[in-house]
Amino acid sequence: MVKTWQESAVVYGTEDILTSLCNSVTRVLTAATQCPIHYSGMVQRITKTCLKPDIGCFVLFDGGFSGLVVLNFSAQTAMELYESYMLNMGMPKSELALSHTSDEVSNIMGELMNQIVGDFTGKVRRELQTNITQNQPKMLVLNKQVMLSVDTQLDQPESRRVTFYTGKNNIFYLELAIDRTEFIKLHDFEVNETLTPDEVIAQAEAERNNSQPKQDAQDLSDQDELLKSLGM
Repeated sequence: MVKTWQESAVVYGTEDILTSLCNSVTRVLTAATQCPIHYSGMVQRITKTCLKPDIGCFVLFDGGFSGLVVLNFSAQTAMELYESYMLNMGMPKSELALSHTSDEVSNIMGELMNQIVGDFTGKVRRELQTNITQNQPKMLVLNKQVMLSVDTQLDQPESRRVTFYTGKNNIFYLELAIDRTEFIKLHDFEVNETLTPDEVIAQAEAERNNSQPKQDAQDLSDQDELLKSLGM
């Protein structure tokens, strides 16, 4: 029996995109902290995306498809990832921040999210043959929940939440909101080799060092605008 084109075509949907994003989270954080990061085999369908205490970070992307990525960390989880990352980078333990409310912790968590989304957008270009761009991740220390919506018109929005576990079994959550979409493979193509996690981290570190003075002032302005828009 001969299959039709529709029956034989390879289709990538929301769950495939979500899996790719989850793999970027585990890949980058494991390389950055040298601690095992894994995620649940179950995914939740949710109706809204939220920033939640104690640290919430989000980034918008647009292009081939639009959406929003949110990461929510407890104070304990954020400190574990921050300390593991800084110690892995050679920072003495005596010089580390002591509280999740420290600006240094927020900056590092934001940097890690930037690396995660950068890894993900690179895979989208290679594997789905389309392009998406991201804005600068925004990281906030929170004492209450803040609901977020994608700042673009989504015809059929879909939202998912995935639970992640650190090496010490602390928990954090990823939330993804995108328009319902499917990518159908028309013909075979070669997927170019990707950067290793260490190369992604080194590249991000170099970019951060080159733009740090200018970025610090911009981050303060952006955060003020963000807090104002959220009514905080």
